[in-house]
Amino acid sequence: MIHRSSFFHRVVAPKFHLWIPNIFNFKGGIQVYSGFLLNAIQNLYPNATYDVFLKHDIRTTDELSFIKTTKFHFAGRLPDLIRTAGFAGQLILFALWQHPDLIITSHLHFTRIAYWLKRLIGIPYWAVAHGVEAWGIEDPMQKIALQNADKILAVSSYTRSRLLIEQHLDAERVVILPNTIDACRFQIAPKPVYLLERYGLRKEQSIILTVSRLVKSEQYKGYDRILEALPVIRQVIPNVHYIIAGKGDDRSRIESIITKLNLQEYVTLAGFVSDTELCDHYNLCDLFAMPSKREGFGIVYLEALACGKPTLAGNKDGAVDALLHGEIGVLVDPDNVEQIVQTIVQILQQTYPHPLLYKPEALRKKVLASFGLEQFQQTLGSYLQEHFAATSVGTHLPDCP
Repeated sequence: MIHRSSFFHRVVAPKFHLWIPNIFNFKGGIQVYSGFLLNAIQNLYPNATYDVFLKHDIRTTDELSFIKTTKFHFAGRLPDLIRTAGFAGQLILFALWQHPDLIITSHLHFTRIAYWLKRLIGIPYWAVAHGVEAWGIEDPMQKIALQNADKILAVSSYTRSRLLIEQHLDAERVVILPNTIDACRFQIAPKPVYLLERYGLRKEQSIILTVSRLVKSEQYKGYDRILEALPVIRQVIPNVHYIIAGKGDDRSRIESIITKLNLQEYVTLAGFVSDTELCDHYNLCDLFAMPSKREGFGIVYLEALACGKPTLAGNKDGAVDALLHGEIGVLVDPDNVEQIVQTIVQILQQTYPHPLLYKPEALRKKVLASFGLEQFQQTLGSYLQEHFAATSVGTHLPDCP
């Protein structure tokens, strides 16, 4: 039987510890997701206590709203050589001192510490599984930590399926909480004149856009395939222009490909695009294309769709979830350049047999209904409610293998 006062305390005003790589100084997919996660939990439990531990950040910014009583703990000021150890020590000491009701880590690497805390003092923990960091895990300690997590929030059915198959996890404890989108930030608008002028383009030109980090370890994003396809696309659409927004250590290699294919006049490497200009870049394009093959989900797809843009992705990863299995976008074989050519030409010529692609308002409405903040918060709330109802009567921690 659940003691009423204990249940009330745990559900209405629980004590949360959130372990996050960073959310303020860098805006990758994990960082954006983590920000939404914190915001949603605080909307659900405004009277709860929150201690947020950030490995790489050094301060907060005004970009995110959070409950004033939220306590942030920054490890970003520590030198790189000792940051991991210092961050781990911080997590352990505060958990032993405060004994939170639930630890939520937005990166699987932190689950090793959470596991030992659970064994020592019984603190339950959740973890978020995004993409490549969750696939093909071989480390024995990481495997044990995943097997003993109270819940794993997978951002896509693709990531969830891989975890279940590869790690032999309990299917009931691996659930889906997909990425979400801020409808206020990404809205439909005409092509921005200032960006047309900046890049020397005309309004009537067909513009393809990819938004991605240009990192050597992430060449699977698909911009290589689009560059390979572009000379053939130009035979049909001579004025087509390709913009790649993002920065990283893969830029020089991309530049060499552009030169080799004589595409200097038809490709723009926009570099880093600030949050204030990101929506404008989506509205600049006629097609958002990122035929990746190792995407955990791909929040950029949602951002483009919220701006009403036809969107193309690969059919071998979590992007399948983002495009609702092709219902709101086009899925192609990311290794088939010929198919990419044909599909891009058809979309830009508005002959691709998918009428929704050419209805911006309908695209926006559909993506927000499926992945909007309200849906994200509702799904998360159901998982938390279920968790607190169950843990109020106690749980048993399996023996360490």
